[in-house]
Amino acid sequence: MMISKQEFLVRAQLERETLEAWIEEEWLIPGESADEVTFSDADVARVQLIRDLKNDLGINDEGVGVVLNLVDQVHGLRRVLTEVLRSVRSRA
Repeated sequence: MMISKQEFLVRAQLERETLEAWIEEEWLIPGESADEVTFSDADVARVQLIRDLKNDLGINDEGVGVVLNLVDQVHGLRRVLTEVLRSVRSRA
């Protein structure tokens, strides 16, 4: 389900300026729907991950970018492995 920018700010408890900075850093990549920026529930969870990395673990901005890139790679690999497993099972 996609949510509007305003609803996202409320749900994620995020300041507009922070959101804009994180979009610029490509830590969050919103979708677009009818000329409006939209976000997903996964984006809300990603905000919490970013907060945890910065506040709880003390990771600097450059490190946050690295961690998020690695997390994205892991999720991508999981999707590919799931597809491969389905393909192998369908041939057996």
